[in-house]
Amino acid sequence: MMYDTFHAHIEEKNQEQAITASAGQFVHVHISENDRGTPGTGQVHWNGTFRALKQVKYDGWLTIEAFGRALPALAAATKVWRDLFPRPEEVYEQGLKFIKEKWATAG
Repeated sequence: MMYDTFHAHIEEKNQEQAITASAGQFVHVHISENDRGTPGTGQVHWNGTFRALKQVKYDGWLTIEAFGRALPALAAATKVWRDLFPRPEEVYEQGLKFIKEKWATAG
């Protein structure tokens, strides 16, 4: 199973509780903002997310999932109608920095 912060932000009332309840069942985590832009620039409850991942001793991949308009068919399928980041490099430059900072400071 995969845990996806984009979908959890929409579907779960408490993302931290969702992670702890499914501990040991997921082997991969998608780090995705509520608009699928650069992680850390939106509304996902990141403190609780990273705290829970550490609490359950998650040690797998944290993969940034961000959508853009570079692939027109994918943009159409995912309803991406505007740029979600000023330049593609921001996603991995700022996203990786954000993930490392959150992981390091998670309780």
